[in-house]
This record gives sequence, structure tokens and C-alpha cells, in this order.
Amino acid sequence: MTKTQSALQLARKAYEPKLPKTLRGAIEVVEAGVTEPVADKEELKKLFPHTYGLPILRFVEAQEKKDYPAINVGILLSGGPAPGGHNVISGLFDGLKKNNKDSRLFGFILGPGGLVNHEYKELTAEMIDEYRNTGGFDIIGTGRTKLEKEEQFEKGLEIMRELNIKALVIVGGDDSNTNAAVLAEYYKAKDAGIQVIGCPKTIDGDLKNEVVETSFGFDTACKIYSEIIGNIQRDCSSACKYWHFIKLMGRSASHIALECALQTQPNICIISEEVAARNMTLDDVVTYIASVVAERAAKGLNFGTVLIPEGLIEFIPAMKKLIAELNELLADSTEQQTTKSSEQRNWVISKLSPENASIFASLPESVANQLTLDRDPHGNVCVSRIETEVLLSSMVGTKLAQWKAEGKYVGKFATQHHFLGYEGRCGFPSNYDADYCYSLGYAAAQLIVTGKSGYMASVRNTVAPADEWIAGGAPLSMMLNMERRRGKNHPVIKKALVDLDGKPFKTFAAHRDKWARETAFIYPGPIQYFGPSELCDRPTITLQLEKAD
Repeated sequence: MTKTQSALQLARKAYEPKLPKTLRGAIEVVEAGVTEPVADKEELKKLFPHTYGLPILRFVEAQEKKDYPAINVGILLSGGPAPGGHNVISGLFDGLKKNNKDSRLFGFILGPGGLVNHEYKELTAEMIDEYRNTGGFDIIGTGRTKLEKEEQFEKGLEIMRELNIKALVIVGGDDSNTNAAVLAEYYKAKDAGIQVIGCPKTIDGDLKNEVVETSFGFDTACKIYSEIIGNIQRDCSSACKYWHFIKLMGRSASHIALECALQTQPNICIISEEVAARNMTLDDVVTYIASVVAERAAKGLNFGTVLIPEGLIEFIPAMKKLIAELNELLADSTEQQTTKSSEQRNWVISKLSPENASIFASLPESVANQLTLDRDPHGNVCVSRIETEVLLSSMVGTKLAQWKAEGKYVGKFATQHHFLGYEGRCGFPSNYDADYCYSLGYAAAQLIVTGKSGYMASVRNTVAPADEWIAGGAPLSMMLNMERRRGKNHPVIKKALVDLDGKPFKTFAAHRDKWARETAFIYPGPIQYFGPSELCDRPTITLQLEKAD
């Protein structure tokens, strides 16, 4: 007999996400004063005259239920998938229907491109029920089209007017919610009658601030990765013969690596933000790893684990300079046409500045080839494709061989490499993400029916039981700052990097030397969906530490 759904999928359908108490009955909106961005205030005020300075909103229980007219709403999913997206949609749908059963929800196919190209489908109760509490974004798909041009805004307005859509929800990361802020301002300036609401999504965990505690999907992804790391560590301490170099998603920030380190206690975890703050060179990083390997080898421990954030290379100042020079050299050059990697390597070295030539010459051949052969359509180095885990293990091996020849190291060094990335993007959402996303969707519905625009749905106090969560809205304009991109200043929502003065990093830093010397691995096991709350509903260690008194 052919099955179309797993036992877990069927069981998760029956799960009813927990809602904050304030979202379950009649709701009243309370304003909490005017807001401003932390920087570039005057410039942003000029760019966002209609949506600048909006108040933070908080939903509280009301004495009596209000009647709201039926409304048509559109939703699109933008960027890489993150666990819980389907619950944002189901929460939005249920929230709209709670306020008026005749409200309708339309999903734009494959993200912002669907809005521009007028590709959509109406999301019915029967359709949404099939996707409740499931991973992925496959109910309507996702895409990476950027909404930046006026002609795109007008094409979107065209289809929304045709469908009588009065509000659009954009689910995405910092760039997607920047687009939401720009779109909200544009439609407000035109008096188009279209509200725009954002929802914070990214497994990288780099979309957060004082009013947005975390982006959805981070909790689930880190728990998935931590299970895998724990399994690798159990194998590692069983065979006692490999060093496992594990690269983790997180190009712009090291939140995933830090959270997974707190959950699994590896021997080594590199935090990109610390590397940049300490102005460390690639050799500094390699020497640190090699020193730990040598110290453990002296005790007969020729095994261990190393966690590496995906974006490490871009945080090493000297590597950033090398990549910048390579981009210019390779984009402008018509002279270098050879396909032989050895000839190409020598040609590149001859053209680089002495400092960068020395760094390039020290790289393993495979990584040097990735830096010069693997380029994007603009001629730039594809940094995300660099096998940082292979680069580091190779350079550590070279340094250990040098130390062995000098009598400074006695041991064996064999390696295994892993990249944990796509495995975490579409898993069944944890109870935390299932509840959080459903609440975000419900909050977005309430922002819409009360006429708000230019807001991000916000749910806070999520380390407490769901009953006590605080739902509301945060102005998108307060999250903006001006950044230089493509030679011009642009308003963007700033990525939240690991705070080296924050409790999560300080907790890690206080324990890492002990984890390096000893074998103190923790094995988190798989995500638990059924059982006691302390096992199934717990938030990330990062969030618990950030909110600890």
C-alpha cells in the first residue's frame, strides 16, 4: 500500500499550536510611544515620511469583541525556507477567519516573483489543513526576487487591485523585510489602500532586536544540527581516530554555530565575530585549532570536533582584502585564459600585491581553485561555496606536520568533513517554532484588521509559557539604517551579529577551554514533539541566556 504521509506527519496534524492568552479572545491595541531608528534618523525620515516614527503596538485582552469587515489578504514567502512557515500561514488564515469568516487569503507562488508575475492561488481551509505543523514552504513555494523597482511595485498593485487584496504579508529575512518597509511607504505615499506587514524569518538567527526576540526557524534548525553534531560526537568518541570539521550555515553571523556549541559542547567552535574583533589572521585560526589538537594528542586523544560558521572567511580581515583584490583582478582581466590550475595559480600570484600573494600561495590548491575558478555572474568570488572546513583541516594538517618535524607534536591527525546546511531548513518545526509561527501569523492578522501598515508582527517573552507571550507589532522603520551597497547608500534592516558582550557568547567563552581539553560532549538527540513541556517546548539556550535576569 502506498503511503502519502508519514506517521509523524499525521500525528502533527492533530497538534494545536499554543497561542498567547491575549490573542485568544477579544483584542485591543495599545500604543507604546513614538519610535526612531538607532542611526541615520534624518535621512530615513526623508525616505519614509509616511511610516517613520510609528509606535510599538501591544495586544491586550479587551472587554468586548469588535466586528471587522471581511478582507482579502495576500501572502508571499521570500528567501530560503525555514521551519514554521506553514504555521505563519495557518495562523494568519485562522486569525482572519476569527475576525470575519468571509475574509480570504491568497498565496503568491514562488515568492515575490509571483506577486510581480501575477501567479497566485487562493488558500482554502482544506488546503491549509494539509500543511499545518509541517516543515518547508511548499504550500506556495518561495523565491529570491527582490522588490526594489517602482515597476515591480506597480505590477504588484495591479494584481492586488484585481483580487481586491487590501493587505500583503511578506515573510522573510532582513532583506525581505527591508523590501516590506519600502513597499509599505510606497503604497502609503500613493494612497493605494494596501497595507504591508512583515514576519521575521531566517534560520541564521540574524534578524532580531529589542522588539523581535528571534527569527522563526532558528530554534528548529539548531536542534536538527545539534542532533547531527551529537551523533557525530558519539561516533567520534567511539572510534577515537578522527577530527570532524563541521561547517554550519550562517554566512553573515555565527548564531547557529554558537547555539550548537552551547547544545553539544564540541572541542572547538570558531565564532566569526570574535575573529574579526581580534583582527585574527587565517594562520591565527589554524594555529589555535592545531594547538588544541596537539594538546589532546599529548593525552592520547587523537579525535575531536570543530564547529565552523559558513561565513568565517569573510570575517578574516586579510582574507577580505584578498577576495576584494581577486574580484577586481579576475573581473577586469582578459589576459588570463588558461584552464590549468597550476598555471592559473602562478598567474594570479604574479598579479597580486605581495601581501595577498603570500596568503594566496599558502592556500590548499582546491581552495585556491575555488577562489579563482568559481565566480558568480558579476565575476565575484562565490564565498559561500568555499569549503572552509577543508581549508582549515588541510592547513591544520600542514602545521601539525611541521610541528612533528620540530618535535613539538606527537600524534595522529585524520579528518572527516561535514557541511550542515539544507538539512535544517525544512524539518518539522519544533513545538517552539510551531507555536511561535502560529502566533506570528495570528498577530499579523490582528495588525491587518486594525488597519496597520509598515509593521513587523512581533511575539515576545517566549521563554515563558505561551500563555504569557506578548504579541503586537514593531515598526519596520525603527529597524532601518543606511548601508553602502553597489556604490550607493540604501536603507536596510541591519543584520544582528553575535554580541561578544552578551551572555550566550560569554557563557561559551567561559567553558570552551575545558571543552577543548576534555571530552565533554553532549548528545541532544532528536527534536521531541510529544511529552513533558520541559522536553518539548524549551527554547534555544541562546534565547534563555539572553532573557536571563
